[in-house]
Amino acid sequence: MAVTKERKAELIKKFGKDAKNSGATEVQIAILTEEINELTEHLKEHTHDYHSKRGLLTKVGKRRSLLNYLKNNDVVSYRELIKELNLRK
Repeated sequence: MAVTKERKAELIKKFGKDAKNSGATEVQIAILTEEINELTEHLKEHTHDYHSKRGLLTKVGKRRSLLNYLKNNDVVSYRELIKELNLRK
């Protein structure tokens, strides 16, 4: 269920300034979004997997706080990221 190394490397390259910038806020949000999408698909099939549901809610909360941080510090980047990842806001 985890994001593969190759997919993570693609996200880092796409949203980071370079291939080594994995700590950028945009990269962290993109990786969390990928993980959230995978967990959502998993929970559609396994509705009673409460441990994964708790993990999903934790990831959603973490992404929300990172999005708030990005919005407060760089509104232009925030808007581009929201549009790129098809997030509601």
